[in-house]
Amino acid sequence: MFNQNGLSLDQAPPFSVVLRFFFSGGLFGVLASILILFFGTDIFDASSYKALIVTHSFTLGVMLSFMFGALFQMLPVIAGVKLSNPIQKANLLQYPFVVGTLSLLLGFVNYNHTLLLLAVTLLGGSILYIVYMMLVQLLKLQNHSASSKGMSVSLVSLGMVVLLALLMVLELVGVGSLNYSVLKSTHFSFGLFGWISLLIISISFQVIEMFYVTPPYPKVVSKYLPFVLFGIVVLSFVLQMFGVAIWSFVSSLIALILISYASLTLYRLTQRKRPLADATVWFWRVGMSSLILSMFAFLITTFSHIDVVYSFSYITFASFALSIVFAMFYKIVPFLTWFHLNSQGYLMAPMMHEVIHPKSAMKHLYIHLASLVAFVLSLGFGGFIYLAGVFLVVSFGLLTYQVIHAHKLYIHTQQTQERFDMGMGG
Repeated sequence: MFNQNGLSLDQAPPFSVVLRFFFSGGLFGVLASILILFFGTDIFDASSYKALIVTHSFTLGVMLSFMFGALFQMLPVIAGVKLSNPIQKANLLQYPFVVGTLSLLLGFVNYNHTLLLLAVTLLGGSILYIVYMMLVQLLKLQNHSASSKGMSVSLVSLGMVVLLALLMVLELVGVGSLNYSVLKSTHFSFGLFGWISLLIISISFQVIEMFYVTPPYPKVVSKYLPFVLFGIVVLSFVLQMFGVAIWSFVSSLIALILISYASLTLYRLTQRKRPLADATVWFWRVGMSSLILSMFAFLITTFSHIDVVYSFSYITFASFALSIVFAMFYKIVPFLTWFHLNSQGYLMAPMMHEVIHPKSAMKHLYIHLASLVAFVLSLGFGGFIYLAGVFLVVSFGLLTYQVIHAHKLYIHTQQTQERFDMGMGG
């Protein structure tokens, strides 16, 4: 995927565009981790405002920040989409997005109507704007890959998440007249399965083969899986709006599909032609294993209501999503630092292992695993939640430091190294 023969500096967005989203994602991760230290095991009460705050700190602040940063970089590479004026588009997205997310978190405390309306206005405007811009460019493509098609579907799902959130807020402030419980369950489905899961699945179709030199996914999987998963979520929403209760069947079907996908991905990773396993391979393995555990727990909850199983499913799903974010982060940041400097003609551009040493990535893997274990243990022994929070602070603190270090190294190279323009008018 990141082959310099297939990616020019003209296609790639400026280095700062990607880093700024990764930086804000890291800071939101630190914030969410600190909130866990304050809230403790209350975050496992799904009906509490504390659970809402922590959940949206991760899904919006962390996941969406990192995924937008990755999309700005990957759309030109995976899909051949060139976004014009990327800095301007990043500004129009990020500033209202950050303010909107913070407003939403504060609005959840006492369900403050003003803050909630401000939040959905800022978040809705910024997210729907960039979703529209990206979809327009994707739809112009004449030759779609499985990844570009899947990205398109995941962006549509993200748009649905935002629109459903707007309807939910209108219900909370007494304006709407729709079924709030249906809106909530569908918001949940489009967010976790239509947006996060589908985007990761779509990206994996290309990066697993390219990064780790594995056989490609079977064509029937890469061609149809994103549309099948999206179609199930849409069908569930439509039927629920007409009062047809099929959530148990739908959730079981989704769980089985994701278990099958994760198992296939783990199998593909055993077929790597490069025997050495770096931290990113293990992040993918942890992520896929977490997804399998999460979906098995999710299956159980469709037949019996057990609070601890619900919480276990959420913890392991979060581990799935964050593991893949970390895996992609440790591939993207070192490469982009080297690529941009090399493309600008700096012959002494730092190599990728000099940007982030593989041992640092492996240490982060251990911290991530420790936080996962601590979270699971906290379901039975509440005191472990604080240890989990500490591990998360360290995890996201390390990630944020790596972003700062990469940026400082980039600037230092530009200021101190000679540039060779190769006769291109520099």
